Amino acid sequence: MTTSPFSNPQFQLAVVGGGQLGKMLVAEARRMDISVHILDPSADAPAQFGAQSFTQGSFLDFDTVVAFGRQASAVTIELEAVNVDALEQLEKEGIPVYPESRVLRLLQNKPSQKDTFQKAGIPTSAYESFPSVQALHQARESGKWPLPFVWKIAMGGYDGFGVTIVKTEEQAQQLPVGPCLVEECVSIALEVAVQVARHPNGTVAVYPVCDMEFHPTANQVEFVLAPTVLSSALALEAQSLALRTLEALDMHGLLSVELFYTTDGNLLVNEVAPRPHNSGHWTLEGAATSQFEQLLRLCADLPLGSTELLHPAAMANVVGAEGYSGPVFYEGVQELMAMPLVYLHVYGKSHTRSFRKMGHLTALGATRAEARSRAEAARDAIRVVTSPKF
Repeated sequence: MTTSPFSNPQFQLAVVGGGQLGKMLVAEARRMDISVHILDPSADAPAQFGAQSFTQGSFLDFDTVVAFGRQASAVTIELEAVNVDALEQLEKEGIPVYPESRVLRLLQNKPSQKDTFQKAGIPTSAYESFPSVQALHQARESGKWPLPFVWKIAMGGYDGFGVTIVKTEEQAQQLPVGPCLVEECVSIALEVAVQVARHPNGTVAVYPVCDMEFHPTANQVEFVLAPTVLSSALALEAQSLALRTLEALDMHGLLSVELFYTTDGNLLVNEVAPRPHNSGHWTLEGAATSQFEQLLRLCADLPLGSTELLHPAAMANVVGAEGYSGPVFYEGVQELMAMPLVYLHVYGKSHTRSFRKMGHLTALGATRAEARSRAEAARDAIRVVTSPKF
């Protein structure tokens, strides 16, 4: 690019998807006055506010996505469940797409993810894919895949949905009927994540390793903590594995890599997301360059930014309280907003339901322990329920 993307109407970034990730991307773009356009089927998509323009339409419809992206300087995604054929068509017309359509097509299918990792020699848990749950049952009748095991839907799972740790025969008999992936239930000491980015010019950026703590039943991340408790050697190994995964996919864009650190001392790549990810939200306050700014930089052909950890940080998800469904109301706001070094991000969703991600908060501290203590206190102070008017 020979001109600046700042305050430049000729540079247009098209984002397919308008949820909270798009909203945070738009916020970073507004800071630098980079034009962002949003496509989403929902009339109240959070990312539309602050965007240069908003198109209401399906990101699964070929013609809609092609027409939306055709006038853009570059296209990126906010979620994987989009029309890949449309993104491929835009690439054929000379419009860069991050990540590439071929990468997204591969990653939409969990068995394809695993096969790619295996072929590249990237360590991952033992697995087998099945065309149907009936085929899985037949394999189990022959003695394979004894309990417990991890079941994943082949396509369409996200944020813990489409994933079940199968511990009983009753659970096994209630699994959905379609294509699936079954994985070994490894003994996990710690789950970690690494964000990596690759610029179109080939330069890469690697973020510090962060640790993840999960809700015991919802299978969602509760806390993300940086820096990691892993040793320096293991942290470097995790970062190396994340880069190897990026190289195996041969992609340009932002990649979030989730890994298991097992009780026997091994690091295994679990899953990846070719976009900003919940595990990288801590970078908004804790890193020199947030994951959202990093994505903007590579889409706009700007140099990648520093990934330096500025402060120990702890991110906590703010989710809908169990048993509530309807117009959202936030309790405890006064108490939370009085807390020092706590930064609240509200996603702008008008309706809540149990465990729906409604926002997140980041707490900083002189130490990781102090940041986590602040984050937990702040998370406990706020409660997402339904409006008392309803």
